[in-house]
Amino acid sequence: MFSSLMPKRKEFFELLSAHSERVVAGANATLRLINGLGDGGEDIPALVAEVNLNEKEADKIKAALIERLHKSFTTPINRDQIHALTTDLDKTLNALQDVANALGMYSIKQSTVEAREMASLSADACMRLNRAVMALSDKTRSAETLNLCKEIEEIESKADRVQRKAITALFQDGVNVWQAMKMREFYSLQEGVLDRCQDAAKMIEEILIENS
Repeated sequence: MFSSLMPKRKEFFELLSAHSERVVAGANATLRLINGLGDGGEDIPALVAEVNLNEKEADKIKAALIERLHKSFTTPINRDQIHALTTDLDKTLNALQDVANALGMYSIKQSTVEAREMASLSADACMRLNRAVMALSDKTRSAETLNLCKEIEEIESKADRVQRKAITALFQDGVNVWQAMKMREFYSLQEGVLDRCQDAAKMIEEILIENS
């Protein structure tokens, strides 16, 4: 019985990696969704459903990880940090889901250059987050993991600049105020994905520092 309270080190890392893989899948589906708006080449409802499905699958992984935390006597890293990281991953996917569902909520039928760029930046950041999570169990890869986290922070800063440019462009002379307000909110939701991704990267950095 005692052995069941002493999980293998890899179990928690495997669950975190599986969770981060769902984040990547959700980000890639969101990217295809936004890139496909208005061109008729993508099944928009199917892509929204794909994002929602990845969020539901991620919820199952999070629940399994938290259950394992409660049942385990020891953990390979601080249990509060494990909980915080899976929560940050969960919030990142929730933010992606908000973006996908906002298209129907705000009746957004056409994409913009800025929306596509922010979606691409989000997918890029989520891919790096996944790589950082997958490397977390290997202390020999700490420098690589830390560098990935720094890259995520740089991507988030770039997305901030894109968002500011996009919002400035919305409120030019002759603007449709209702359309501008919708797109401003949509850009804010997109930026939220990068913010949550950055939160997860900062938690990984904290884990690396504590376990160095």
